[in-house]
Amino acid sequence: MAILKFRQYDLCCPVCCDIFRDPVVLKCSHSFCAACPLCRREFVDEPVASLALKNLCDSYIPTSRRVERLGLQESCVNRFELICFMPSATEMRSVLTCLQEKTEAFDKMKQNYENTVTHIQVQAWFVAKRIHEEFEIFHHFLQAEEAARLAALKEEEESKSEVLRQSMREMDRTLASLSDTIRAVEEMALEDTFFLQKCKQTIAQCTLIDVAKYLGSLQYKVWEKMQGIVKYTAVTLDPNTAAPWLLLSEDLTSVRDSDDKQKLPDNPERFDPDTGVLGSEGFSSGKHVWDVEVGENSAWVLGVAKESIQRKDKVSSVLKNGYLSVYFYHNMYFAGTSPLTVQLDWEKGRVCFSDPADNMQIYTFKHTFSESVFPYFWVGCKQCPLRIEPLEVSVKAVDHT
Repeated sequence: MAILKFRQYDLCCPVCCDIFRDPVVLKCSHSFCAACPLCRREFVDEPVASLALKNLCDSYIPTSRRVERLGLQESCVNRFELICFMPSATEMRSVLTCLQEKTEAFDKMKQNYENTVTHIQVQAWFVAKRIHEEFEIFHHFLQAEEAARLAALKEEEESKSEVLRQSMREMDRTLASLSDTIRAVEEMALEDTFFLQKCKQTIAQCTLIDVAKYLGSLQYKVWEKMQGIVKYTAVTLDPNTAAPWLLLSEDLTSVRDSDDKQKLPDNPERFDPDTGVLGSEGFSSGKHVWDVEVGENSAWVLGVAKESIQRKDKVSSVLKNGYLSVYFYHNMYFAGTSPLTVQLDWEKGRVCFSDPADNMQIYTFKHTFSESVFPYFWVGCKQCPLRIEPLEVSVKAVDHT
């Protein structure tokens, strides 16, 4: 006769983890000790005793353990409700679905982080490139200016040195002739007197190098001369607020619409879906003016926007919802001039629009500001950009007299 061998954990209750004591079988086919009242799923019917499993377990454990188990059994409560711990298939599917959704959400969030890191690296590369290009312009200007000033100094040095060298050559010739006429003392005296007077006149006419002309306020004079290459705009566009469809110039002074949506991080500052962009600096005091060239642009909005505007919703009108702007769209004009001057007076609560050609006032908003406002640009034209005009820069010494 074959002898069956059992491992101890095959005869253990899944609740108390001990060898079965009076095992019972539920309708779900799971077996538990009759004295283990832990539950999830209720069964109204009395559980059925499993005599075969009980005899097998009793024969497996030592006699001393049997006596101990019997005492524990008698001390247990007489009646309880058994509930199966094993989850149903429906419960398992629900848990798995929830876990899968969480996994997908975390994967999406991780991908967004990775995309943002990549975008930051691209931004850093672009900014470094622009800084290098801008400073190359300064380096080229300063190197050219240095070379021109050194060349002028060299030319002056050689010119004035040549005058003195010419006088020295004449002196050598005169001294040589004096040795031939040493006997004619009176004549020599007259010639010597005439030559000495001529040398004094030459030295008097030959001035030294004007050191002060080259070194006096040198840095200021070069800075003043740099006005020809330096450009300043009152507003710089903020690429982190630009809608994904907008294309900004490298110097961040012009913007136009496009057909393609760029892959950009969906950061809180960015406009989407509206094709708007803000200036990089907000204003909470003072007067500020900037000129915008609209050219042949067929759809644009210009003005200011409050810091608290909604940037992730398409607004029904930019003349409300935190915007103070004028617009041109579908041949309807609030201002038809180009460029257009926007003037903000925060303290007086005014935003004025005018034509810089004749300073004619076009429209004025009156509004009490309670928060920072930013220059606002909306563009719906792909052919012609909106361009912020540079301001005239001047360098002047302050006269305190």
